[in-house]
Amino acid sequence: MTSLLVHHQYTPPSLSSPGIHVSPLRRLESSSTMVELKQLHSQVMRLGLAADNEAMGCVVKFCALSKNGDLGYALQMFDTMPQPDAFIYNTVMRGYLQCQLPRDCIVLYSRMLQDSVPPNRYTFPSIVRACCADGAVGEGKQVHAHVVKLGFGDDGFCQNNLIHMYVKFQSLEEARRVFDKMPQDVVSWTTLITGYSQCGFIDDAFEIFELMPEKNSVSWNAMFSSYVRSDRFHEAFALFQRMRVENVKGRTKCTRLPLYAGSGRGLGALEQGKWIHGYIEKSGIELDSKLATMIIDMYCKCGCLEKAFEVFNGLPHKGISSWNCMIGGLAMHGKGEAAIKLFEQMQRDMVAPDNITFVNVLSACAHSGLVEKGQQYFRSMVEVHGIEPRTEHFGCMVDLLGRAGRLEEARKLINEMPMSPDVGVLGALLGACKIHGNVELGEEIGRRVIKLEAENSGRYVLLANLYANADRWEDVANVRRLMNDRGVKKVPGFSMIELEGSVNEFIAGGGSHPQTKEIYAKVDEMLQSIRSAGYVPDTEGVLHDLDEEEKKNPLYYHSEKLAIAFGLLKTKPGETVRISKNLRVCKDCHRASKLISKVFHREIIVRDRNRFHHFRRGDCSCKDYW
Repeated sequence: MTSLLVHHQYTPPSLSSPGIHVSPLRRLESSSTMVELKQLHSQVMRLGLAADNEAMGCVVKFCALSKNGDLGYALQMFDTMPQPDAFIYNTVMRGYLQCQLPRDCIVLYSRMLQDSVPPNRYTFPSIVRACCADGAVGEGKQVHAHVVKLGFGDDGFCQNNLIHMYVKFQSLEEARRVFDKMPQDVVSWTTLITGYSQCGFIDDAFEIFELMPEKNSVSWNAMFSSYVRSDRFHEAFALFQRMRVENVKGRTKCTRLPLYAGSGRGLGALEQGKWIHGYIEKSGIELDSKLATMIIDMYCKCGCLEKAFEVFNGLPHKGISSWNCMIGGLAMHGKGEAAIKLFEQMQRDMVAPDNITFVNVLSACAHSGLVEKGQQYFRSMVEVHGIEPRTEHFGCMVDLLGRAGRLEEARKLINEMPMSPDVGVLGALLGACKIHGNVELGEEIGRRVIKLEAENSGRYVLLANLYANADRWEDVANVRRLMNDRGVKKVPGFSMIELEGSVNEFIAGGGSHPQTKEIYAKVDEMLQSIRSAGYVPDTEGVLHDLDEEEKKNPLYYHSEKLAIAFGLLKTKPGETVRISKNLRVCKDCHRASKLISKVFHREIIVRDRNRFHHFRRGDCSCKDYW
């Protein structure tokens, strides 16, 4: 929910007292760096203004709130002030919040009261926000009492913030009591509607919405998004129809919300996305460039490239975002040549590429092993189009070279980067070292990546797998020990398949599904069938130091195999099975999926962490390059 807390912007009045030099104070207000600020602060001290709240307020404000400031320096100044006023207290509170220190903000408010400095209406947004962030229900109620006691009970600004606070605490009765006693405005109505919907009381939210004497686009969108988040699309579009009849401005934002929801939910949202697209077409809603791009993105993320292309090709005028989305979709699906062909068509149509275009094009080259093409486009980005490479472009190039086994070239490129490589760039090289078994380089890069992203379990697992494949089990144990010492937990792999409106989630070897017995029987049937087609378990990716027979059993019941088995059980012959997985597909499941698609005459689409795999007739769209 968008915060309703508005910060007071204080502008000190001009000083005109005899004998006081005004210029340093005016320069304080326009300071841009801490170095400059400290110089001006020293001048203020020499002028004898160390106890002047107006002068010191400028110092504290810059240090506490400026992006180039220093909260620690602000606190030092604050602690030396004999009698800081409400403005200075409010400023430091905002600084604490800006640094995500809500508890310190609450403590400072208590000190403010102890020092007999009366809060004003600009104090309460910060302290209410701090109570929300800290989950401080008791303190929040005390602040409410202070608002009333200090005479701000009729202040709509303070009351709206209290409603926001009680909604955050899911204390809807308290929120409603505040609402009923205040002069209501659109903000208070909308906050209450959002609160009820977030707590799952959608019908109550709609009743409040209907009682609103005056609605604006924000309140309409709040109610619309409440229906969307609850998957109540029929009510959402009925409301949208009302908006069209009443000619509410901003209604196209509502149309986009379910498309965002559909694309975010992945493969299982395809039917829902098709329904939304069909509704837009039937309703005669104008398909502008932004809305069309969202539809294209939804189809790409749901694994339906044909429909994405259909929408893209039907656009009379294609904006840069539409081109980028379609090129990126092709890249995600491993269609590198098609992505390049579309990029060349874009250039023929005289549409100037931007930095996002080149991220997608280089990604397409990386996923398809088109090294020379990728290098050519990387050069042309600078030499022809004048676009300076960003970190993400270097990441694509490192991925491109690394996947192709050109690891030294990838390392050289990292060393020549004009900026420090981030975990994405280094992680791409680490993954390539795992693929190509380069333990020495992988060890060096792995330790750098873990140092940069110590909480990411995937980095440790990748390095441990690299050691395991080289039979360096003592090093594997050391990596595991490091994870345990740091409290880093391995992210469990899972696969999902959505059928008949229900999401079914599987973990390796799991037994919680109500149809577990039938699913495992289907897995055994699948494995028996593909053995005759040449299936042999690939145990390379198994991390544990087990004998060969023990290694096979976990592979047989990986989450994607369970999800595929369930899909075969619940769908009709010839229907596509669509699965999403949170981790990279392992080699064994990839090989098994190809053979299952051939033996059972099914198309199986799997979206893993990095890309889509379309398994059909024993082949994969990635051409075994992933």
